[in-house]
This record gives sequence, structure tokens and C-alpha cells, in this order.
Amino acid sequence: MGLSRLFWRVFLGYGLLYVTLSVCFVVLDARRHEQLLTENTRRWLGRVAALLTDELQATAGDWAACQRRLRVLQLQTGLRYTVIGDDGTVWAESYNDPATMENHGSRPEVRAARQSGLGQAVRRSATDGREYHYVARFVRDPEVGSYFVRVAIDMTSMRREIRDTRLYLWLTAVVAGIIAAPLSYFMVRQIVKPLTQLTELASAIAAGDFHRRVEVQSRDELGRLGIAFGRMQEELARRIQELQQYAERLAAVLGGMVEGVLAVDPQQRVILANDACKSLLGIADRDVVGRPLLEIVRNREIAGLVTESFSSGALCDREVTMSGPPRRVLRVLATRLRDEPCSGAVVVLHDVTELRRLENIRRDFVANVSHELKTPLASIKAYTETLLAGAIRDADHNVRFVERIDEQSQRLHRLIVDLLHLSRVESGKEAFDFTSVSLSEAVHRCLTQYGEIADQSGVSLLSDTSEPDVKVWADRQGVDTILDNLVDNAIKYTLPGGRVLLRWRCEGMMALLEVEDSGIGIASEDQQRIFERFYRVDKARSRELGGTGLGLAIVKHLAQAFGGEARVSSELGRGSTFQVRLRRAPETGGTPPAKPAN
Repeated sequence: MGLSRLFWRVFLGYGLLYVTLSVCFVVLDARRHEQLLTENTRRWLGRVAALLTDELQATAGDWAACQRRLRVLQLQTGLRYTVIGDDGTVWAESYNDPATMENHGSRPEVRAARQSGLGQAVRRSATDGREYHYVARFVRDPEVGSYFVRVAIDMTSMRREIRDTRLYLWLTAVVAGIIAAPLSYFMVRQIVKPLTQLTELASAIAAGDFHRRVEVQSRDELGRLGIAFGRMQEELARRIQELQQYAERLAAVLGGMVEGVLAVDPQQRVILANDACKSLLGIADRDVVGRPLLEIVRNREIAGLVTESFSSGALCDREVTMSGPPRRVLRVLATRLRDEPCSGAVVVLHDVTELRRLENIRRDFVANVSHELKTPLASIKAYTETLLAGAIRDADHNVRFVERIDEQSQRLHRLIVDLLHLSRVESGKEAFDFTSVSLSEAVHRCLTQYGEIADQSGVSLLSDTSEPDVKVWADRQGVDTILDNLVDNAIKYTLPGGRVLLRWRCEGMMALLEVEDSGIGIASEDQQRIFERFYRVDKARSRELGGTGLGLAIVKHLAQAFGGEARVSSELGRGSTFQVRLRRAPETGGTPPAKPAN
């Protein structure tokens, strides 16, 4: 473990506190020691001055004898003694000649003694320049008058003692600091180490690592904190795992939904949009979270529906047409979330484009079937009523009326047969016998069947045999039906003198069968719908030629049932080319392709 900033802060804090306390202790203790020493010295000198006063009573007035006595006392005690008159004149001095000494009336200790009876001062002597502690005592003697007895001690030794004491205290503080430093280091390390470990563990958890563990050995509050932290880590890991699993399941559900799901907050900023929603609304940006709803959907109807759901609190339902491309019809349901305060709204998008298209086809189909069935039935009914009204006995017209009834009955029969055939193919109920079908043979059969009809219409029916034979994997009768419908249409819509050409070729794993005519052609706007049921480019001509309008629809669904497709390319007035792509049959000994779903 590295030494953290917390460790140094605590350790240096302890060190600074120790240094501060040590300095305060040494300074205060040294000052206190100096004060006590000064006070004890003052008291001692005061007692010596009192004793000296008693001893000088015997030599009062004989200042020469007093001078000699003071010199003896100085030699015995090492103190300096002075007798000063009331006017400040030095009468006797143990250290110097009194005659040479200046007036001492202004000395601090003398002035203090004059006022209170006993005065002291620590100062340098004006006589010899040394520092002394002076104590002066004011004495009233009825025989010699008032005078002062002063006792002084040289401060050199006292200063040395104070200095030695301070040095001892400083050495003691330094030694104690040297001893306390490693102890403080160890104690701070023991305190900071689990905190540092817990900090590193918290950082690891924040980074997503829930497997790291920290064992705090102490049994104090830090130990209990480590245990609680471990329990919190396990619980947090469990809950985050549950949230991740829930988020993954939610993402899987939303991603697998066909319906688009869009969620917004109360400020109508996007907080969720699944892939289906982006596809339905044509959103190319992958990151849409946090962006305004109107900026993403670019549709005021949807944004208005969300606003309405916020204001009403009810489920709002509306169909919205998206201009595309491609053009889509969406059913939009918006509902406000029920929590308080409201956290947003959810929008569900259903693509009903195909449903609406099928509804339109169904309506058109019902209308077309009704119309197509009505026409022959109306003719049959009219001719029948005419015959019943008496025309049956008209030898000149009755046979012609019966022939018309038969003609319309055959037309009605062809229409019903084609409807049933188309219904079975679309529903997958048509049983196909998949086998290898030769396109050249199928074309030959078609030419044989429609050759005479083409001659009667003045149309040349030809085949291009320059390409080698191609075999497709399909139902033989189904291929014949495809060719019959295409060739029948081509002959009907080709004017006399025109031609119809059949050809085939290979395109990789597919075979291409083409029926080209030089007929009236198909306009570009009609080519998109030419394979729909009952759709006719020229309705009058189609009915005149007896078509049911279902042939090309049958061709398209048969081609799809065989795993292929049907297309048309045409130019108005210059003919049309119908192309049918079918899967090629496997080579001899190969495995036949699986039958495609109808």
C-alpha cells in the first residue's frame, strides 16, 4: 500500500501538533522555572538583607568597620553587599571603594524599597557592567538615621542554570519526538490503511468491479465499517446484476417487437426508442436519447398526440400517414405514465400499412368479383327472360339466344375456375408435384396449343431456340399454366401482323423465361398494378376478348410458389416483355432443392 494523502495529512498533523505542544511546554516550563528561580532568589536575598541588618547593628556608624565586615561576608557567601544612605550616598560596599561610587538614590531597587520597605531589580551594574539581582531593604535607625541595606547576586550562574534547564527540556522534547514519530507512524498507518483500502474498493465498485474484496482486521469501528461495506458491496452487486438482467430482457423484448416503442420525459425529450420505432419513423441516427421528440419524429400529429396524452391523462389513439419513402400508415397510441409526479409518456406504433392495403384489395376484390359475375349473369338472365317471353318459339332467333347463354355460362365458368385456382395457390392448399421441368418442352407444348389461335388472330407465335435447354425445379402443370396465361394475353393484346416470341436462358442459379410481344404495350403507371386481380389496362378490350382479369395474378403467385418471381417491362405502343424467374433444377445425382413455402 502506498502512502496516501490522508496518511500524510494525519501523520503531519500529529507531528505539527506534537511540535506545537513541545514548543509551548518547553517555553512555558522554562519561563515558569525562571520565574520560580527569580522569586526564590528574591526571597533568599530578602532574608539575607534582614540578617545583614541585624549584624550591622553592632557597627552602626562605624562605616570603615562595616566596610571590612562586608568584604569578609562577600568572601564567605559570594554575594555583593552595599549600605546606602537615605540621600543615596554609598556608605559601605563589599566590592568597590564607596568613595569612588556614584549616588545610588535613583537605583530602581532603592526607589522601590523607599516606597514599600523592600525593593528588587534585575539589571546591569553601572559600576562593573555585570548583571545582578538586587534586593534592597529600607532600615530606620534612631541613632544613625534611615539607610538602605542592599544584597546582590551575580546572575551569570543563574542564567547558566536557566540555559541548562532549557537545553535539557529541548533535548527531552527531541528525544520524546524521536520515540513518538515511529509510534505515530504506526498508529496512523493502522488507522489510514483500512480507510485507504475501502476507498480503493469504492473506486473499483464505481468502475464496475464487484469481485474485489477487502478484509479489515481491526475489531473497532473501522472493522465494523469494513464488514458493513462488504455486505453493501454484495447487495449492490446483486441488485446491479438484477438490473442488468432486467435491462437485457427489456432490450431483447423491445428489440424483438414488431411494434415501435418510444418513451419521452415530461419535457418531451426522448428517453427510449427501439429499433422498430426507428425503422417505422425513418430515424437514421442511432443516438436519439435526450433529443426533442419533434426533432426525432418530424411529425406534428405524433407530437400533438403526446401533448394530448399529457394533458388528458387518457389513452390517445390515432392513425397517422407517414409520407416516407416508403409511405406508411401507422396506428399511434400514446399514454401518460401513471406515477406521481409524472415521469413521461409511452408511444406505441403499429404499422397498419399492409392491413389497410389488404382492406383496399379486399374491397376492390369484392367490387370486381361482383362486377365480373354480374355481367355474364345479367346477360344469361336477359336472354333467358327473352326466351321465356316467347322468343323460344322464334326459329330465326332462339338458337342465337341459347348460344349467347352458353357463351356467358362458359365465361362465368372460366371466372370461377380461375378464382378457385388463385385461391388455392395463395392459401398454399394447391398440391404441387415438384420435379425437373424442361423449359424447351414446356414452350413446345404451348406453341402447339396456341399455334392455331395465333394464326386465326394474324399473330406470329415463335420461339428462340438459340439457347440450350434449361430445366427448372417446379410443377409441370404449373409451368404450363404460367406459359398459357402469358401467351394467351400476348396474343389477345397484339394486333394482326404482330408477333409473340418465347425464349429462355440461364442466370446463375435461376432460369429466365420470357414472353415478348409487339402489342399495344402497357403504360408505366399501370405496370405497378398489372399483376393485381381483375386489373385491366384496357377494360373494354379485355371484356371484348373474354378475359377474366386473373391470369397475370395467377402467374405471379405460381412463380412465387416455385421460389421465383414475375416482372414486366413495357413501353406504350411498342409491346411488352413478361419475365418469369424460376429456380434451376439440380444436376443429375444432386439433391433437389427444398420445396419453398407457398
